[in-house]
Amino acid sequence: MLKKNLLSIAVVAAALSLAACNDKEAVTEPVEPEATTDVVVEPEVTPEPMVEAEVAPEAATQSIAEMAAANPDLSILTAALKAAGLDGMMMEAGEYTVFAPTDAAFAAVLTKLDVTKEELLANTDLLKSVLPYHVVPMVVNAADIPYDTAIETVNGQTIMIGSDNVITDASGNKATITATDMMATNGVVHVIDTVLMPK
Repeated sequence: MLKKNLLSIAVVAAALSLAACNDKEAVTEPVEPEATTDVVVEPEVTPEPMVEAEVAPEAATQSIAEMAAANPDLSILTAALKAAGLDGMMMEAGEYTVFAPTDAAFAAVLTKLDVTKEELLANTDLLKSVLPYHVVPMVVNAADIPYDTAIETVNGQTIMIGSDNVITDASGNKATITATDMMATNGVVHVIDTVLMPK
């Protein structure tokens, strides 16, 4: 009887031991939590638009006459202004637009008139008629040229400028503007490739 009781106790103890093992295994197996992926959304940053710094144009330091004298391509014009006594007007304060013929433009006139440079410079009556025809008594920058409109010059006659920057003078001659907006203290100079001729 004692043996039977001991055997029953041993069976119960073994069963409990097995149950405990099963419980232990169940507890010791770790359960991994489901991974959550939190997506962090960066706020969209719009770049600041680039603003170009405005560069102020350099202030003019020379008068029209001084500018012409400093330009080797305008030496005959400079000499002609002096010969005609008009260099003073191009030095003094005012608002002028000068269409300045190059030396090559004057050379073509010398050939056409069959005269020398000295003979041309000595003809002050001609110079006093022709040179003021290259001057407009206001500042007209290239962007403000009134195309296909009669523009009155200082000598009273008009010129016409087309949108292709070709000037037609009173005699029907054509001159092309080759350089623009040379700013002076008393106006602006545009360089042309032909001498303008009034009627």
